[in-house]
Amino acid sequence: MGFTIEVHDRVPPPDPAWEDVVEVSFRPLSADSALTEWAGENAWEPDLETTDYRVRYCAQGMDRAFQQDTGPDEEPQVDRCLLQFWPAPPEAGVLRQSAEITAYRHDHARRQPSPATPAGRAETECPAALAQERADRERELAFEQGEWGGRLPGQALREVGGNVCGLLESDADLVHAIDAAGPGTQRTVALLAARRACEAAGLTHLDRITAALTALAEGRPLPAPFDDPERVWQTLESDPRVPNRTVDRAVPPERAPFRPPETPGASAPESQQAPYAATGPATTATWSTEPLGTSNPPGPGSRILRVTFGAPDPSLRMSQPHMAVPALLGAAEADPLRAALDAVFAAVVTYGEGCPALLQDIWPVCAGPM
Repeated sequence: MGFTIEVHDRVPPPDPAWEDVVEVSFRPLSADSALTEWAGENAWEPDLETTDYRVRYCAQGMDRAFQQDTGPDEEPQVDRCLLQFWPAPPEAGVLRQSAEITAYRHDHARRQPSPATPAGRAETECPAALAQERADRERELAFEQGEWGGRLPGQALREVGGNVCGLLESDADLVHAIDAAGPGTQRTVALLAARRACEAAGLTHLDRITAALTALAEGRPLPAPFDDPERVWQTLESDPRVPNRTVDRAVPPERAPFRPPETPGASAPESQQAPYAATGPATTATWSTEPLGTSNPPGPGSRILRVTFGAPDPSLRMSQPHMAVPALLGAAEADPLRAALDAVFAAVVTYGEGCPALLQDIWPVCAGPM
């Protein structure tokens, strides 16, 4: 159908070409009014102010359109509508009625109880809506502040991605310190974390690891096989010199539970609601060419990485070499902030229950000159 919106400063003259015309009143509750398609595919903002409007709804071809229902885009339009807004006191009425479908709907409308005036409705609804909006925002900010260790993050930290959430559990203050350190110090932190992780995993005697750490120190891209994520794991698994070392999981320090501001009827933020928990230590994450069932087998040359979802099993130990390699890969990230955060997080996992010693090495670097 064809649909046009017009916003006028004063009442526009009526056009006798329209077959059905009705006027109603409308008062926006905010400056964000929009005309939205039936299924939300598109929307248009008429830039209405929060004041009383008279709205004239004009239509043509409504009976023909009702009989046809919907039609392909390539067919000519059967009906069209015009919606005109102009500032005016509340008032409503049917100006012209031609179609049978409009007669049916007007009769139904006349049998409804009189609605509240736009001014009266806005007087009660608008303050309540604004109060609820403020309360919801305060709740979101309080939860976000709790997530980030008692302070709100800057834009860069908020958008960094990677494993920042994992590192927040271990040391939220360190996350903010790394954020404030500056690119040069962030690169130093990333290299230190990668080196410490490789030392803890017993990998520094390997030429490939030494070459990767040297490349990081010199600001060069990682050499092979670290330039290919799939190949690096194959190399790790096939090298008999890689030690079989495991470590218990790092236990984050106790944090006070988040207690949001009391807001009657408010729901918890989506990020506060129960998330998926996942576990997949490298000692049990295996590549396979065998399908899990009879359907969707992997294609030729493809492999499946089996991942287990659920609460972490405290009896499973982490493979230190498999956890140290992500510290190398993370330290090579293009963004210095993400490189530092990802490398430190991987090093924390590599150290496991011994991670406090690692964090003691990281903190002095963050506190140094920027």
